[in-house]
Amino acid sequence: MTTIDFSPLYRSTVGFDRLASLLDSVHQTNPSTGYPPYNIEATDENEYAITIAVAGFDESELNIQTERGVLTVRGEKAKDEKQDRNFLYQGIATRTFERKFQLADHVEVVNAELNNGMLTISLVKEIPEAMKPKRIAIGGGKVLDHNAKQAKVEVAA
Repeated sequence: MTTIDFSPLYRSTVGFDRLASLLDSVHQTNPSTGYPPYNIEATDENEYAITIAVAGFDESELNIQTERGVLTVRGEKAKDEKQDRNFLYQGIATRTFERKFQLADHVEVVNAELNNGMLTISLVKEIPEAMKPKRIAIGGGKVLDHNAKQAKVEVAA
């Protein structure tokens, strides 16, 4: 395994702390066990869905939270489940798990649904108006926003 030194990045950038810590965390993460399996898909231009196979888990045994750009999904089986079952073969894993997903700036969780053992988390990327591109008309004193609607610009005298 090769080691990557990010110290030059820290020395020559200002205000990119989140990017640098993201690179560090991606580099330092341990290989995943693969449990539970999941899909990430783009459902529209700025909409995404994460689907996690959580067969055997009830809604009350799942915890979804976001903090500082990280989506964390945890599953923990209730302790009061009957332990007197005698499995001849147990292929459905119901062990405790934790999955973390790094979210890009302005990506927010909008919904989560559990259906037939599949947990689907819907996300949307909402770019603030101040960050959307604006078209400036030359010599007309008007600003055309990203939707080409005209807005009058007042010039301070």
